[in-house]
Parts: sequence; structure tokens; C-alpha cells
Amino acid sequence: MCYDVVIIGAGPGGLTAGIYARSKMMNTLILDSGRVGGQLVSLYPEKGIHNYPGFETIQARKLSDKLYAQAESMGCIIRENEKVNEINNGDGELLVVTAKGTYHAKSVVVAIGMGSFKPKRMGCPGEDEFEGRGVSYILPAKEDLVGKRVTMFGGGNSAIDMALIADSVTDTTIVHRRPEFRADESTVNSLKNSAIRTVMSANLVSINGTDKVESVTVEQDGREIVIPTDLAVINIGISADLEDLKHWGLELNEDGLVKVGFDMSTNRPGIFACGDVVSYPGKYKQITTACGEATTAIFMAYKFAKKPYWA
Repeated sequence: MCYDVVIIGAGPGGLTAGIYARSKMMNTLILDSGRVGGQLVSLYPEKGIHNYPGFETIQARKLSDKLYAQAESMGCIIRENEKVNEINNGDGELLVVTAKGTYHAKSVVVAIGMGSFKPKRMGCPGEDEFEGRGVSYILPAKEDLVGKRVTMFGGGNSAIDMALIADSVTDTTIVHRRPEFRADESTVNSLKNSAIRTVMSANLVSINGTDKVESVTVEQDGREIVIPTDLAVINIGISADLEDLKHWGLELNEDGLVKVGFDMSTNRPGIFACGDVVSYPGKYKQITTACGEATTAIFMAYKFAKKPYWA
């Protein structure tokens, strides 16, 4: 079988691409090297999303579930844990090669986000020792936080949103290494109106405990402060692994991201890209940005694959 489009990546961009592809009746296959949902489920499943149109607030995991359900209901074939190794040129088609087989496609949309990503680490004493015993990189379910003293590290939207979730059920502190947060103003205002303690311009010195985390030590203005803690949640960004792109023959910029035209086209005919993996002047990484780019990428993939008379 030759698919009209193979979409690589099942995060918000990839799932949106699938939804739009099926609306144009394209035979659609979505492949993901991990789980459906991308960063929504891997990094901040409990986080509230406040700026996705149509929802005043929606939990990241629930947004992923809704996109997944819609794409599947429309007829997308979705396969998890299937990593794409190569995208080769065939006879008037593209060959998408994984460890499980080779898929024939008339077009391809690359929507892998930040690739095989993992949370950035603080690199302080106690971090490795207590991982899984009071050190976490995602926020556990809210019911599991009750009665635990939580200290969050980070200054972006995700870190503050997680702290706000924790604050609704338990004693919460947020530590940021800079004097100001980089999160959106509305998110910072929510923090200011909460009971969360903020410790600014502070660096994590160590995570302390015996069998589990009991406290964290931070340095602020030349003095050390010990904060009693049961759960230290570190949310300072992700380390991306986009090495796969080098094997797919795509033109990359100095940051290793895919160069695209205004129509989300890449240097390879029939291959389009969208989401965090692409770069262009003025790019602003948001879920809605990825979804908009996915719409354009699929429209162009449709024109390439179907060659309608009006194109």
C-alpha cells in the first residue's frame, strides 16, 4: 500500500496534521518513536493549558487524549514506539524505513517536535541519588501530592503551572535562579495571587536526605537556605536529540532545526515539516503555532500527492 502521507511524530502538530489529512480523505499513517502526545504527556501531563482556543483551561494529558481520539476517529492509522530510521527516494514515491518495515508514501510530514528529548538536569549533589525517591522531572498526579512539601525549580510557564497545581493541595515553594520569571504575565499574576512561596535569584546547591528527599539547599545572596522538602520537581527545560534529521537528508540551520519555506516545504520534494522541529525568522514555539503549521504542511502535501487540477 502507498499512503498519501506518512506523518512522523504524534504530538499536537502531528495529530493535527493527521486530522486535516483525513478531512481531505488522504490515506494517513502516523508514526511515533515513543508515546502519542509528545511533550504534553512526557513532560507535563498534569499541567493546565490556558491558551489553547476553545478551552478556558485543559489538562495537558486531556488535550493530548482529545487530539488522539479525533485523529483515530477520522481514520488515521497511528503506531507508537516505531522509530523512523530513513526516508529514502523510491520510484515516484518516498520510502519511510523503520525497524518494523518500510512504508511507501506519496508525501511525508515531519512533526517530531524536539525529537528524542529528555529533561535537563541540575547536576547537583543528591539529584541522581534521589531520582524516583523525591526527585522528579514531571509533576505526579494531584492526589499523590497531598501531604507532601513540594519545591519546584524553574521560571517558565510549565514550572509555574505545575507549582499552581501543587499549591491547590499542598505546601509549595518555587525557586528560580533569576530575579524575574520568564513565563507569560498572566501566569506570573496567578502565581502572585497564590500561596506559593517564591525564592528568586537562587541556585540549587544540593538535594538532601537519607532514604528519600528531606530538604533542598539553595544559595541566595551569598548565604545558604535549607528548605524542608518531600518532593523536588525540576523543570528547567529539555535536552533535544535531533540526530535523526541528519540521516533524513533535510537541510538544517545552525541550531540543527529544519529549514522550511513559507509553505512548510523542505529541501526534499514531497517532504514537509511543522512544529518545534522547524525554524524560520520570527518563529514562536507554541502548541497553536505547531497546529497552524501542520495545517499548511498537509495542504501542501495534499497538492503534492494528489496534484489536483486547481493546484
